[in-house]
Amino acid sequence: MSKSQNRRQLRDDAGDAISIIDSLYTQNIRIGSVQQEETEAIDLVLDVNENPPIVGVSGERAKWSREIEFLFSCIALSVGLGNVWRFPFIALENGGGAFVIPYVIVLLLIGRPVYYMEVLIGQFASRGAVGVFDMAPIMKGIAYGQVYATALATTYYASIMALTIKYLIASFAEILPWATCLPEWGENCISMTSYNSTVSDNATQVKLISSAELYFTKIVLHEKENIEHGIGTPSWDLAIYLFIVWVIIVITLIKGIHSSGKASYFLALFPYVILFILLGRAVTLPGAWNGIVYFLKPQWDQLLNADVWYAAITQMFFSLAICLGTLIMYASFNNFHKRVHKDVIIVTTIDSCTSILAGCVIFAILGNLALETNTTDISRVVKGGAGLAFISYPEAIAKFKYLPHLFSVLFFFMLFVLGIGSNIGMSSCVITVIKDRFSHIPQWVITIGFSLCSFLCGLIYTTPGGQFLLNLIDFFGCSFIALFLAIGEIVTVSWIYGVKRFCKDIEFMCDLKTGLYWRVCWAIVTPGLMFLVLVYTLITYKPLEYKGVEYPDYIMNIAWLLWFIGVGQLPFWALYTVYTQPGSTLKEKFRQAMQPTTNWGPASPEKFEKYILFMKNSRQSTEDGWTTRFYDNIFG
Repeated sequence: MSKSQNRRQLRDDAGDAISIIDSLYTQNIRIGSVQQEETEAIDLVLDVNENPPIVGVSGERAKWSREIEFLFSCIALSVGLGNVWRFPFIALENGGGAFVIPYVIVLLLIGRPVYYMEVLIGQFASRGAVGVFDMAPIMKGIAYGQVYATALATTYYASIMALTIKYLIASFAEILPWATCLPEWGENCISMTSYNSTVSDNATQVKLISSAELYFTKIVLHEKENIEHGIGTPSWDLAIYLFIVWVIIVITLIKGIHSSGKASYFLALFPYVILFILLGRAVTLPGAWNGIVYFLKPQWDQLLNADVWYAAITQMFFSLAICLGTLIMYASFNNFHKRVHKDVIIVTTIDSCTSILAGCVIFAILGNLALETNTTDISRVVKGGAGLAFISYPEAIAKFKYLPHLFSVLFFFMLFVLGIGSNIGMSSCVITVIKDRFSHIPQWVITIGFSLCSFLCGLIYTTPGGQFLLNLIDFFGCSFIALFLAIGEIVTVSWIYGVKRFCKDIEFMCDLKTGLYWRVCWAIVTPGLMFLVLVYTLITYKPLEYKGVEYPDYIMNIAWLLWFIGVGQLPFWALYTVYTQPGSTLKEKFRQAMQPTTNWGPASPEKFEKYILFMKNSRQSTEDGWTTRFYDNIFG
């Protein structure tokens, strides 16, 4: 059929499209005459057929080579460094085994519902993080803010990978370099190979610092006591390792999901091979079970502590990597009719189980360290955050009687693989947004360009003051931004776009009716709990510190500027969207900006037309009154 014949046939079918579009946008402001509406409806059908919303090189958006690649990519993204060093320390601080109870509850009420929501949105629209907000253009700034935060996160995440490479290489030395003291470290240094009960007893008289901690701060980081007078110059060896990290990311993403999908098999599965090897060794160590019991022993009184529930929500939120645009991006490459609820359950369950498993491994080894150093209080040998991975664990490894080098190599290689898997997902999110916007630019150009810029930005973390900046940007440039925008995203889907219509989209796509559990969580429970977390964060906010050192005022001003740039995307794009809408009054423009764009729906022209017909046939009238609309949005 010729192009002209095709257009004539489409115009013949456009009569149905007119009424269909009208049904989809019943709340839109009608501008102009009926004839103008008809023309716009006809043009819409023609435009969708001739210009699909998002296309790849072959005319369609790229798809996973195998559906299981989506599952493995999500596992590699969600199961990362936070499972290995953040969860065990957070759990220990917040009730031990009792922390698992609020953690599981939060998983069911926030983690899993939001995870499922984002995967469904990305799959339905086959758009990246920014494109999916065509459902409510006025809120598109949320996506830009999330991508901004994700881009910042990739820079410091890669710097942590550089540290793991340095430790990995150091593990091949004849003597583990953090096991002994150097003369310039002074008398306060205590070698891990000579750390015994006698030394431990004398530790109360002189403040001793382990050789592992001094190696990390003085040899690896060259850390400064403060950054009042600047952050210093980059460390050449860390800069080289950082460059290697970004080369690996480029190689993995150079062909988009076709290359990253293949890598996902290794990135998702191999860390578990090492984790179970470490677990098998850890539980056989003397004192190991004391450490595991210390980790899992419930402190039931902590369940009434608001801090414990706050910690559970924040840990769940950032462990699953939700509301950062990455899940939407991965899901956009799925087959349109894929039923993803099983994948969501698998990933969220594996993520939580991995956190607990990693905690058992870490604390079994720390239990052995406590026994070797004649310490009954295991908390004395535990350090939080990066210190758990780069100080506490190396301390324990140095005390191993058998094959300390092997287990050091295994541990740091596992950390590297976990970190790379997460960073590949975050980098891919940013690259996909750029590719969707500038589809004419080759994938390899965007990948190399983004990686080069991220490498240059990441050099600040290789300076003596780098950890100060990492701590600052992690909070103001990522976590604090993501918390604000996450609430906006959930409210957008649940109340601006609407749970009712979202469930209709799911029914069309997966031929599934959405249960009451998902509806209530999306509409009420999840946004409500996230709002409480935000309020709690603001009420309990204290000026950020690093190792008890306050930041200079000019640094804090820069930090708040970084936060404002991220959160400020929402009002900026909202105003711009309202301004560009057709309409003679501000009210008309605002209402128009709240409605989906005319090409919102499945990317495939054929599926789009079927979707229009499906929505027309599903149309139901709703009585006026906010209580009726509230009820209908959730249960309708």
